Amino acid sequence: MEEQAAFGANPGNLGMFSCVPPGLAKSSALVVALHGCQQSAKDFDLATGWSELGRKHGFAVLFPEQKCGNNPQNCFNWFVEKHIRSDTGEIASIRGMIETMLEDYQLDAGRVFVTGLSAGGAMACALMAAYPHLFAAGTIIAGLPYGAALGPLDAMKAMAFGPAHSSRELGNLVRQASPGQKRWPKISIWHGNLDGVVAPANASALVQQWLDIHQVNEAGVVEDEVDGQLRLSWRDGAGMVVVEHYCFDGMAHGLPIEENLAGPLGTHPPFGLDIEISSTLRIAKSWGLLRQTLDTEEPPAENHGKTGFQISNLWS
Repeated sequence: MEEQAAFGANPGNLGMFSCVPPGLAKSSALVVALHGCQQSAKDFDLATGWSELGRKHGFAVLFPEQKCGNNPQNCFNWFVEKHIRSDTGEIASIRGMIETMLEDYQLDAGRVFVTGLSAGGAMACALMAAYPHLFAAGTIIAGLPYGAALGPLDAMKAMAFGPAHSSRELGNLVRQASPGQKRWPKISIWHGNLDGVVAPANASALVQQWLDIHQVNEAGVVEDEVDGQLRLSWRDGAGMVVVEHYCFDGMAHGLPIEENLAGPLGTHPPFGLDIEISSTLRIAKSWGLLRQTLDTEEPPAENHGKTGFQISNLWS
């Protein structure tokens, strides 16, 4: 991981770190990975292994980093209006980083993905609401809906109880952020049912928000099991899964990992919760980022819209 000091305008005063494998092919994918509170970009990379996976499978990773001067807990300011509106504050800084990566390394603008944990998950949601054209898909881990709160007190209430909005109101918050938008990214929502920091009600609200955006009926839900955990999914009129929700039974606030991702002394990375699912591997596979190797069996793939890349059957 390397720091990049200059990337154009930086109205949110964020740091930029990235991992670009040597000799990376043109038109490779880009993953934007957003850390949680009390974390740095390096902490999040150590917990998730995104850089290592990018080097192995040939894609670039961008790690925006919050500064303590902006938020004393190192949280992205997902609850401050100027930081979640198009072309202002922190999300404008992140957009600048993305555009710099796309241009400098000639990456594929149709294969940009975003993921984040907690406050980083809420900011990932904000990015997809304000700049939906930039992202093919995104994953929100223990996060909150776009516009769930404006101000610190609202943020605490939303974290504790979920937002007090109807499905249509939640959808309208996103539509107001990107008026006239027709194409929206696919959304994957991961949340533990014992999360005492960000209430699971926020996962339900995220589902409602993005089902409303994709104009999909909640009653069309399909239930299946992935590695022993419940997965709910919804398809659009073309038969494509556009919203999915992983419901992790018994999981508190944090990042799903596998035991073999524990540190050298057997300790888990910060906010890493062993539930025998590697969120990073599962997410990367769902985005079609894993190369087919002798020891990695890939499921059948499907085309995603007009971008031309392949998504595994987690989204089928």
